[in-house]
Amino acid sequence: MTELELKEIIGKVLKEMSSSNEIPATEVKKSSGSIIENGIIDDITKEDLREIIELKNVANREELLKYKRKTPARLAISRAGSRYTTHTMLRLRADHASAQDAVLTDVSEEFLKANNLFTVKSKCNDKDQYITRPDLGRRLDEESVKILKEKCIQKPTVQVFVADGLSSTAIEANIEDCLPSLLNGLKSYGISVGTPFFAKLARVGLADDVAEVLGAEVTCVLIGERPGLATAESMSAYITYKAYVGIPEAKRTVVSNIHIKGTPAAEAGAHIAHIIKKILDAKASGQDLKL
Repeated sequence: MTELELKEIIGKVLKEMSSSNEIPATEVKKSSGSIIENGIIDDITKEDLREIIELKNVANREELLKYKRKTPARLAISRAGSRYTTHTMLRLRADHASAQDAVLTDVSEEFLKANNLFTVKSKCNDKDQYITRPDLGRRLDEESVKILKEKCIQKPTVQVFVADGLSSTAIEANIEDCLPSLLNGLKSYGISVGTPFFAKLARVGLADDVAEVLGAEVTCVLIGERPGLATAESMSAYITYKAYVGIPEAKRTVVSNIHIKGTPAAEAGAHIAHIIKKILDAKASGQDLKL
């Protein structure tokens, strides 16, 4: 069986499910019917699980939706005997595949160029080493240290940079809105900012090495978070006052869940700028900062 034939079968199953009488049409809302066009099936992950109820008999649909809309968790799904329904299983597999892709793919060069970000990297050589050696992901390689010293403003008040982390998908989904919002917010406060760049195969702790190399007062890394089955697009900002290699994790201030179903990227950028202003005023971050 060819891949195209398999896609056609899956598409047929999904189409039949959408018109099936087993689940009343009023109980299931889908963003669109599953259609095959040029051998490509609609992306099932684009459906908003918060708007889908698969249960056959719901006493109070609106009340259930009220709770579902507060969480991306898989509530009110159905089953066939002891198994998931086909739709639920396909969505589970698709979300799992999205999470794997987020970890294993790279941020595209075209995206970095479009956002005016040059690239440095950690001491990791590839994704396998990145996953198995977190310690190497926290340090810059020798060539990257030279690049930062040549291309970046030295001793900036704030050094902002972008890192792939565990989700390249999160970076491509959020940076175009978040980074300009953050930089403009800092500018509006009259805070000087260093030269933004992109760090490949990076862990959060790489920001401490960057702080030492550039002499930054505050470092802020926008990094892709570990993806889950709810979303593969979540990004976080880790902000540290006067960071150094080996600084305790408790010294970091974090803004998490930056994605379209969490805190929108542009709003998050403005919020991060406000927090950085407070960090500079208080000369503290993490547990030492009282927000």
